[in-house]
Amino acid sequence: MTISRDRNELPDVSKDAQAWVRKLTSGHASAWEAQAFKRWRDADPTHLAAFQEASRQWQLLASASGSVLDTNAEAARYHRKTLHQPRVGRRAFLGAAIGGAAAAGVAAYSPLGLWPDAGQWGADYRTAVGEQRELTLDGRVSVAMNTRTSLRRVSDQGRMAGVELLEGEAALEVRGDAGPFRVVAGLGQVVAEAAGFEVRYLEGRTCVTCLHGQVGIEHPASRRLLQARQLAVYDGRAISEIASVDPDSLSPWRQGELVFKQTPLPAVLEEINRYRPGRVMLLGNALRNKTVTARIKITEIETALLQIQYSFDLGARSFPAGVLVLS
Repeated sequence: MTISRDRNELPDVSKDAQAWVRKLTSGHASAWEAQAFKRWRDADPTHLAAFQEASRQWQLLASASGSVLDTNAEAARYHRKTLHQPRVGRRAFLGAAIGGAAAAGVAAYSPLGLWPDAGQWGADYRTAVGEQRELTLDGRVSVAMNTRTSLRRVSDQGRMAGVELLEGEAALEVRGDAGPFRVVAGLGQVVAEAAGFEVRYLEGRTCVTCLHGQVGIEHPASRRLLQARQLAVYDGRAISEIASVDPDSLSPWRQGELVFKQTPLPAVLEEINRYRPGRVMLLGNALRNKTVTARIKITEIETALLQIQYSFDLGARSFPAGVLVLS
């Protein structure tokens, strides 16, 4: 890969996109800058396209330059020397990055979840905070996407063969008249034909639930075949045994609800964070042993947070960009 084009020769929108990628991957972007990025991204469709291309190049460089540092002692010495120096001047966006953190393969950073992580930038379909979306793929697969969910189409010989769940949660209904449909999530994949199922992939952990029909899971560690009202969970190392599902806990988000049964308070707040802008943060180790049993309407998240505050006698401090600290 050879990139020699000077940044001053690039269109303005490309320069802006590259500047945003550098800012968002720096680990020092503020909440105000996150909101400014969202406004810029949504102002024009060409902005999102330019940002996706800039982020793709950024990731390619991170991989390539990481190899250089591993095999070239002189480049590694230069990297250590310049690691903490400001990157300025007229050098091209990708060339300038060689002396910075991206050259070491550092992943894009998204403080407080205020923008998508790098792995989601190439998604074909995405839902925003609190958004749910329904779509039809290839005329035979119905998909319901929950909040903060990203999907990428997967093709085989020019034909759509499935999707990759980059992050989030989706419910799928697959007709049985056009062959199997695959959902890649983490290191495993789900294979279904004439079935309904849900896949949830968050923080490297995947949960697959069969609603009707049967669903196969292929994982490097083993395989599972799920029947209706069964689930299995896997991560990058192992896959669980098959477990039965409580019918009352099936798909509450599709009915606009969150259901918790003796769930630790930190886990409840993490789930709530997926449905509201900003982030709720919990301080104090003693509070982490508290549990919550509740049925919360997604449209009434803020009311639920007030009830949690009163139930556990928590103090609350609000900050810009939807940040709420409970203690």
